[in-house]
Amino acid sequence: MFSRYKKPASSTLPATTSAPAASVQKAPSAPSAKAGTPPPQRRQNQAQPSAQAIAADKEKKRKERMSELKVELHKSLLDNLNLGALETASEGELRQEIVSISTEALEGMSIVLNKEERSNLFQELYDEVMGLGPLEPLLKDDTVNDILVNGPQQIFIERDGRLELSHITFKDERHLLRIIDKIVSAVGRRVDESNPYVDARLADGSRFNAMVPPIAVDGSLVSIRKFKKEKLAIDDLVRFGAFTEEMAAYLQAAVSTRLNIIVSGGTGSGKTTTLNALSSFIDNAERILTIEDTAELQLQQIHVGRMESRPANVEGKGAVTQRDCLRNALRMRPDRIIVGETRGEEVIDMLQAMNTGHDGSMTTIHANSARDGVSRLENMIAMSGIEMPIKAVRAQIASAVNLIVQASRLQDGSRRMTSITELTGMEGEVISMQEIFRYERLGLAADGKIIGRFTATGVRSNFADRFKQWGFELPPSIYEPIAAE
Repeated sequence: MFSRYKKPASSTLPATTSAPAASVQKAPSAPSAKAGTPPPQRRQNQAQPSAQAIAADKEKKRKERMSELKVELHKSLLDNLNLGALETASEGELRQEIVSISTEALEGMSIVLNKEERSNLFQELYDEVMGLGPLEPLLKDDTVNDILVNGPQQIFIERDGRLELSHITFKDERHLLRIIDKIVSAVGRRVDESNPYVDARLADGSRFNAMVPPIAVDGSLVSIRKFKKEKLAIDDLVRFGAFTEEMAAYLQAAVSTRLNIIVSGGTGSGKTTTLNALSSFIDNAERILTIEDTAELQLQQIHVGRMESRPANVEGKGAVTQRDCLRNALRMRPDRIIVGETRGEEVIDMLQAMNTGHDGSMTTIHANSARDGVSRLENMIAMSGIEMPIKAVRAQIASAVNLIVQASRLQDGSRRMTSITELTGMEGEVISMQEIFRYERLGLAADGKIIGRFTATGVRSNFADRFKQWGFELPPSIYEPIAAE
């Protein structure tokens, strides 16, 4: 055993000489004979428990025993590990130390486990000490996109756009709260009854949100949007079927010629992924400043300044909003400003930045269509408390925003760029818009997959001359719609 990682001899293992109550298996007693027992031929007709039910019951009891055993061993580890010395220990040393202490504890409890059970138990103990407990395997699984916890006994995961219930659970609410506290304390935030919800970021960049009782009625609610390790480029999204090469060529021209772009869509529709991909067309010579509530953007340029808002402290002071960051960014000589998501009063400063020399700026908003996106911008301006005539508000929007890219998540879980729409100015008191590309749904396959296609609308881009002046001569054919079959 690594003596430098073990506490002084005064801290010893618990004097437990027998296994926990739940880990002791007792042989099932034979049913007692009762008066009036049905004759054998009638007993045969009675419903007997199926083999699957018996196996499921055995598996449930085994999990309960292992869960209680893990709690006991975790207590032993906390009593015996020198947590201060562990900060400089390598992963291999720490794993060996956990195995050594746990093995000693198991021997003291007179518990025998097979090789697979011991291996799984030691891995779970390592995750409890150094990681996020039951969530660790899900965080390491690259096929999992979202982790949604509804109390200690329900953990849902999203794979390929579909939600499914995982077999992983927490022991109880205290166990779940301990993991939540471990996450938020690592980034200097807190969550308790007086502050029952929190946004944070995991070490790998994944977005974390939690809400605890009494606001969460049936147990703490946790949502983790996993951070993609690989940076998806435009070519990747084209290969995945998110949009076509013609749409990609158009978007490259739009970004490179510094059009102001808004990516619109619902929750989980791929807005941030689309924004990341669009940013790949920005030249390395430009200075980019990003502003987010939770830093998620993965810009690939060399000259990027990243900012993240901050909530108030325990005393209700020290909050730094996206609007504060945006105002300060205007004094930092940016060529482009990218706001991760515009959702409040910062919309005023964003539109002003787009109108005052920061062409090529981008942001995302929550909306179901391009027209809804414009209405949402109007509503956010109204909520900011600034009293302006509706015509002036719309004129400001029409002048600032050039392009709205609509991302949608379809019912089969796939994500598509369903519309690319240009804002062309004002007609009276209405913002005029023209759709350049769209996604047409044609039907539903037997396996539930959406059948559809991307097509141009036949409308020539209002910025075609601008594209040509900047050296992007798009062929007229990309604006031709696909003939109906």
